[in-house]
Amino acid sequence: MAFFPTGYAGILPQLPCLLPLLLLFLLGGCASPIALNRAVDAYDDATTGAASRQLLVNIARAYHNQPVHFTGVSNVAATFDFRVSAGATPALTGNAGGILMPVFGGSVAENPTITIVPVEGEEFTRRLLTPFQENKLTLLLRQRFDVDLLMRLMAQEVRVNDNEGRQASYRNRPFDSPGYGMFRRVVLHLSAIQDHNHLHAEPLILEQTWTIPAGSVTAEGFQALQKEFSVRYDARENTYILVKQAAGPILITNYDPNILSPEERKRLSNEAREWSPNDVAFDIRPNHFGGEWPMKGIFRLRSFHAILNFLGRSLGDEPEYHVEKDIRTPPLEDDENPVDTMELLVTDSAPGEADLWVRVYDQYYSVHTRGPLARWNRSAFQLLYLLFQMTVTDLPRSGVPSITIAK
Repeated sequence: MAFFPTGYAGILPQLPCLLPLLLLFLLGGCASPIALNRAVDAYDDATTGAASRQLLVNIARAYHNQPVHFTGVSNVAATFDFRVSAGATPALTGNAGGILMPVFGGSVAENPTITIVPVEGEEFTRRLLTPFQENKLTLLLRQRFDVDLLMRLMAQEVRVNDNEGRQASYRNRPFDSPGYGMFRRVVLHLSAIQDHNHLHAEPLILEQTWTIPAGSVTAEGFQALQKEFSVRYDARENTYILVKQAAGPILITNYDPNILSPEERKRLSNEAREWSPNDVAFDIRPNHFGGEWPMKGIFRLRSFHAILNFLGRSLGDEPEYHVEKDIRTPPLEDDENPVDTMELLVTDSAPGEADLWVRVYDQYYSVHTRGPLARWNRSAFQLLYLLFQMTVTDLPRSGVPSITIAK
């Protein structure tokens, strides 16, 4: 016969009823990370969606010739209060026995605080109006964005050299019909070369040289120079020639730039000194893929503000139109040659199938993400979002006028 301390004999038979208590406490520990993960995802989606909608709003503002303006979420602070309670109470069984009934309870409370600040000021305005530099385009090109899409969105014009070395400018503006047509044909040619994996975008290796008298260099100094420079001795002049290579501006080619001779590198180095930081040079040569139409020149990039105006004008008095590729251009992958850089829809009712839309100026603005050009348009909007992130400065977290929303 088993003996139990006083009061336990009636409880032990009810242990199965108490097992849910243990389970409840275990589940309470699991609920915290689950709720946190869901909250992080929700806040991330909301923040990204807000920035994306602002891009559409500002395209609409540009279309209506209104000032562009951005607002950002600088801080999101959320606290979570998880509470779990459990207990047991005697069942209403009279004198039938000591039966315990479990009692469970729990609550989850979320208290977010969101700080919204205007993105403005001299620094941001300067970045908004400053043309993009070529290193940013190269960074995006190496992410496998289509060079056609990149140039149509980021470049304001192309300057092509003629046989005598003079440059002719062709603007990326639909109202300039001859210039716009030539611009589109040039970028389509580069796109065809890229489609066949023959487009190179590599920094031009520049060589700098210095000449110093041999008598002015000590043994220790000579060893130090060898660490930084390639050193050659000119016995006739009794001098040391110091040569140092440095990465220069990016050059888009249809050949491997490493095949260039030292003379060609020197000539290109001299030409590169005349290029602006927002110029992207290209050199398409014969006897290489796409060389049926040899060309040489530069693309001049524009600012983010100019990009918004370009997209806004495409909704109004400067719509884009189809331009056929040059007969010397190789075949394009899937014959991809969209009319619009980014096709936008303006409707009187909410678009049911759009990924994203905004209502402004009593109309609905959205990106056309259905049909055969859905991938192109999504890529264009993704590129626009990345360019905005490259433009905006870090949002201030204190000391500026802001709106704080507490739930």
